[in-house]
Amino acid sequence: MGFARPDVRLGVTLLLAGALVLGGCDAAPERDAQRSATPAPSREFGPGAPGAGDDYFPTYGNGGYDVGKYTVKVRYDPATDQLSGVTTVQATATANLSSFNLDLAGLTVRTVTVDGAEAKHRHTDGELTVTPATGLADGNGFVAEITYAGKPEPTGTEILGEGGWLHTADGAIALGQPESASTWFPVNDHPSDKATYDFEITVPEGLTAVSNGVPQGSGSADGWTTWKWAERVPMASYLSTVVIGRFRVSTGEHKGRPVYHAISTDLPKGPADESIAATVRVADYLETVFGPYPVEAYGGVAIADDRIRYALETQSRPVYGASFFSSGVNTEVVAHELAHQWFGNSVALTTWEDIWLNEGFATYAEWLWNEHDGGPSVQQAFDTHYAGVAAEVWRTPPGRPGPQNLFSTSVYQRGGMTVHALRLAVGDEAFFRILKAWPEQKRDANGTTADFVALAEKTSGKQLNALFDAWLYGTDKPPTPRRL
Repeated sequence: MGFARPDVRLGVTLLLAGALVLGGCDAAPERDAQRSATPAPSREFGPGAPGAGDDYFPTYGNGGYDVGKYTVKVRYDPATDQLSGVTTVQATATANLSSFNLDLAGLTVRTVTVDGAEAKHRHTDGELTVTPATGLADGNGFVAEITYAGKPEPTGTEILGEGGWLHTADGAIALGQPESASTWFPVNDHPSDKATYDFEITVPEGLTAVSNGVPQGSGSADGWTTWKWAERVPMASYLSTVVIGRFRVSTGEHKGRPVYHAISTDLPKGPADESIAATVRVADYLETVFGPYPVEAYGGVAIADDRIRYALETQSRPVYGASFFSSGVNTEVVAHELAHQWFGNSVALTTWEDIWLNEGFATYAEWLWNEHDGGPSVQQAFDTHYAGVAAEVWRTPPGRPGPQNLFSTSVYQRGGMTVHALRLAVGDEAFFRILKAWPEQKRDANGTTADFVALAEKTSGKQLNALFDAWLYGTDKPPTPRRL
């Protein structure tokens, strides 16, 4: 999760084709005849996996295909808490598929088509299994369309907290990590399968529906308004959001990109407005240390709902719980969520075990921003945490936290300290080259801790295994870091 209060733990279709190279001498006529008379081997088709292979969350996501784009069209009536939708999934098979799965929780599926033909489907325990009329060949693109309806429900566990679709007094919030998208549209719900998105959200006239990416306008008819949004930068599904309600909306443009902020009218004018208004100023600073801003829009949404006591880096437009602004202007949380646009969004996780790559760097961005903005230095922030965190932080390895500690203080604060230990070990010149090289080389893709360590070693020319082993995987407090 992007940023949690200390007392809260909550956190295009890709075408794969091989080239067949023909060479050698011309075949004899009789050999050609024999070859043509031999039947081609038959393709074997099988079901796609019902999970993406993540050890922490085996049922999240699915296997056998890669999604390029989702088109999500939903209609929601807060008065009845009923949603209806049509989602189009443009994907490419990565195996010979007789069937494939999508994640969809709670809602009732009405019809499914694949490439325009009716497909059989079975929907149980959050898994929608689709069996097309004919098999899907490895490397071929396909289009699935799913029509569904019902009362969307939140999801979550005692460990991870509540997320997904939450009905509110004047609308709804769809938000959460590590999953939330599957509560309102069918999806391959794992960050290893990023895609682009078009959203069309129809709500009663007078309400605003805010989502990810570039605003595409709105139109009203018969007492309903449809709000359109386009996220054309590949995005992990948990970073998608829709927030429906009444907002103070401010718009603009910065560096050729749209700026769109929405503050709940239930929040008093002041700290939330001022904090989120600092978005472009903070983003401009972060560009100096992380490289070019990696998404196509700026913005932020502040909501007044006691269930949301966290902030989340929903792509291009983070969502902030009201508690972050209860003591005044807070640009620190803005820096954290904006840093995720590079670390976590543009460079996404391959598996959830490596979440420190998201939270450690976002925490470090807070420290960098505070120093830049006249607050304590990064070294002072490190020293404070190194001396003051609870003993449990040292017993919980941020590089292998387990699902029960996915949003623990260790992942955030020890993750941030790991980044500073790297800085002290390699020196500022190499360190800041690493900070820019990672999002540049992995832009719009996925990464692992092993990938990052390899890049850090290559960039710095130093062996760093011992440092990362101690800070990410050890269960004792590492010694004070020093220059290698």
